[in-house]
Amino acid sequence: MKTSGYIQLEKELAPYKKIMSKASDSILDQEVTKYPIFVVHQHTLEIGIPLLNEDLENKWMIQASSLEEFVSKQLIEPNKVDSFRTIYKTPDKYFCLFVLSELGAKFIFLPR
Repeated sequence: MKTSGYIQLEKELAPYKKIMSKASDSILDQEVTKYPIFVVHQHTLEIGIPLLNEDLENKWMIQASSLEEFVSKQLIEPNKVDSFRTIYKTPDKYFCLFVLSELGAKFIFLPR
């Protein structure tokens, strides 16, 4: 069952699915990684490539990253990579989001 926070996030990100789809397809087509991760946040972060900066109309910033960058920046421990790969959903059907909000940090898989 989806929580109200998940449903709200899904609504707020709906206008940006096209941008994230293009970025994900490019990342996969160029073989940058098999595990794209979109960092969705409301703060300044030094990770990934900005896709969407905060403006007056949206409260989220979105940056494209990868499993490899998360490991190199020690956000995912090297010994947890295999576990992460087992929960990672097919990137042509789902976006892997790393959401940083007032509720904390969590991975969420959002249908494309």
